[in-house]
Amino acid sequence: MRVILFAITLIFLSCNTKEGYFKAIAANDVPLNPPQKGEWLYHHKEKGQTFEEYKKAKPVRPSASCHIIYLKPIGNFTPLQLSMLHLMQQYVAIFFQQQTVLLPAVADSIIPTRLKGDDNMQLLAPYVLDSLLKGKAPNNSIALMAITAKDLYPKDDWNYVFGIASYVDRVGVSSIYRLESAHLDTANFTLCLQRLINIATHEIGHMLSMHHCTFARCVMNGSNTLSETDACPNRLCSECQQKLCWNFKYDNKKRLAQLCEFFSANNLQRDLRVLQFDLAAIE
Repeated sequence: MRVILFAITLIFLSCNTKEGYFKAIAANDVPLNPPQKGEWLYHHKEKGQTFEEYKKAKPVRPSASCHIIYLKPIGNFTPLQLSMLHLMQQYVAIFFQQQTVLLPAVADSIIPTRLKGDDNMQLLAPYVLDSLLKGKAPNNSIALMAITAKDLYPKDDWNYVFGIASYVDRVGVSSIYRLESAHLDTANFTLCLQRLINIATHEIGHMLSMHHCTFARCVMNGSNTLSETDACPNRLCSECQQKLCWNFKYDNKKRLAQLCEFFSANNLQRDLRVLQFDLAAIE
C-alpha cells in the first residue's frame, strides 16, 4: 500500500513540475498528416524548430523595460468588430501571459488603396508596416500588431493577404476582412473570433522568434489557406509550449485554466475540447 501511495505521489509531483507538465500533455499532440498539394508544408520544405534550437537562437525575450504587447486598430470598425478586438486583447494576454494593451484606433486615410472588384477597398500592407508601425512602437513594447477591418494586399500582382509582419522589427498587421466570411454578424462571430486569435497569436509568436511548427497540430503551423487555418487548433503543441514557457516563465496550469475559461465563455467549443484533454492529463 505504501509503495502504491509513493508511486501516486511521484506521479502527482512530476505533473506539477514544468518537465512533468510537458511530458503529460505531449500525449495529446496530434501528429501531422503527410502534406497534400496546396498545403503549406507541401510547398515549403521546413524542418521546424526544436525547443533546444529556440534557446540557442537567442530569441526575443521580455525585460523589465520592454514587455508589453500592443494591438493597434487602424480605420473604422463596427460595434461588433470592436467587441471582437477587445476579446482578442483578452486572449492574447492569456495566451502569452503578458500584459496586452489595445490602443485607440487611428485613421487609415493616408494608406495607399486599390479597389478590388466592385466594393472591396484594399489597403497596401507594406505601407502600414513601413510608415505607420516601424520605429513607432511604444518604448516598452515587445510586439506591435495592427488590425484593420479592410482587406490587405502586399503588391500589385497579388490578390490579398491575411496579414504580413516584420519579425526583425516586431511589428505586423492583420485583416479581419477575409475572416468574417463576407460580413460580420452574430451568426459568424464565433468562427471569426476563432480565426482572428489563431492568426494573431501565430504572428506574435513569430515576433518572439518562434518558427513554424512541423511536429504536430499547432497554432504555429504554416498555412496557405483559410481552410488550413480552420483545421489548426488554438493550441501550442508541447514542443512549442516549452519555448513560450521558458521565455515568459509563467505558471502552465494557470495559463491552461485561463484558456479553458476563455474558450468556454466565448463558445469556442472545439478549442475547449482540445485543451480539456490537457487539463485531464495533468490532474
